[in-house]
Amino acid sequence: MTGFTVALVLVVAAAGLLRWRRPTWYWLSFGVTLAALRVLVRYASVMDACDLTVPPSRWRLALARITNRPAPASRPPRILRLRPTRTGLVLRLKLRPGQDAFDIAAASDRLRHSFSMYGVTCRELRSGVVEVRLTGYDVLKRVQMPAKLDTRPMRVPVALREDGSVHYRDYRAIPHALTLGATESGKSVYQRNLVAGLAPMDVALVGIDCKQGVELFPLARRFSALADNPDTAAELLDALVARMQDVYQLIRAEQRITSAVADAEIAADIWDLPDHLRPTPVVVLVDEVAELALSTKKNDPRRDRIIKALVRLAQLGRAAGIYLEICGQRFGSELGDGITMLRAQLTGRTAHRVNDEASAKMAFGDISTDAVLAAIQIPAEIRGTAIAGDSTGGWHRIRAPHTSLRQAANICNRHAHRTPDLPELAAFRPELTGTSGVRVSLSKPAPATT
Repeated sequence: MTGFTVALVLVVAAAGLLRWRRPTWYWLSFGVTLAALRVLVRYASVMDACDLTVPPSRWRLALARITNRPAPASRPPRILRLRPTRTGLVLRLKLRPGQDAFDIAAASDRLRHSFSMYGVTCRELRSGVVEVRLTGYDVLKRVQMPAKLDTRPMRVPVALREDGSVHYRDYRAIPHALTLGATESGKSVYQRNLVAGLAPMDVALVGIDCKQGVELFPLARRFSALADNPDTAAELLDALVARMQDVYQLIRAEQRITSAVADAEIAADIWDLPDHLRPTPVVVLVDEVAELALSTKKNDPRRDRIIKALVRLAQLGRAAGIYLEICGQRFGSELGDGITMLRAQLTGRTAHRVNDEASAKMAFGDISTDAVLAAIQIPAEIRGTAIAGDSTGGWHRIRAPHTSLRQAANICNRHAHRTPDLPELAAFRPELTGTSGVRVSLSKPAPATT
């Protein structure tokens, strides 16, 4: 008996230590079994307490009356599957007649307390079937990306969601995106994860960093073009617009609209072209958009030229394989004419910690009021936490894993051989020669205009 007591104490101590230091290990070894038993045992009573049951049907009541049996109890949604994951449990429920997925979503906080879980989220898979994800611990406190990731062309895993799933930046689904956040909120780390995820892919990276290139210059070996001042940025954006027009001419020449060509083979964008003809897709990263949009002059031709080029790329660049990543601390009408038009084209929205509610409304005011409230409630001590949403109204709380500038630079250097040489952007290829202590020009001077 003494040996059993000692073993039990050691097991409890080990479980407590794992729960404190390694929550993932604790969940996989102890937590998942206890949580599954807790959910199965409490399921019927919890659903009844949360008003997620339906009364028995008339034919069941009539059958009980005919057979002189007690009236059947109310029925909760039927469990189709219970699947454990590395961060929690996934319940797939079949709704009863009269129930709606919104009923489950509205009761998610009560389900979290009743099942003693960290978080509960739900989504509708199809008519009458709802998936409920129960999170066993705070997965955003110490972000650990899963070993197996669903990587595809132009689809980058950049962060972890609060329900334990991976948040992907899919350029083919959401071509252009806006990232907002105050100073020291985690925008730079998010951007590094994005560049590090794109580095192994067959894609051209173009950067505009008007802070003299301090954010993007360490990653320059993987960039096909870089600009560190507004003058060079204006010329670079014009070159991208010219490339976009050339790509459209290529698509037009290869459409092959004849009666002998199947509908699926008619080219409408670069992804419909054969591999040997497909131009290299381009991702344009703008580190601080305010440096491009703000001007001391009332009518600044350079500023209008930059915003016009950005709006044209946002409106027309998707089919030509040009995608925008716009970053900034604020993105409102105070930046001048054309900003609202540009923001309307940026489907993906990511907001880190902001200093005021107006900044959150710039990102999610036209998407979801709940996302606005969630963005202004991000604590300052948890850097990297953000709210990600899109034009459909859906949003998630995410956090990117910490990636240092050295780690991102090493990844870019390792994949420097993948950097494509684009003739249109050759004048903006970063110059990497120089010695320590000597100021190195990030990009060549802007070509002279006549």
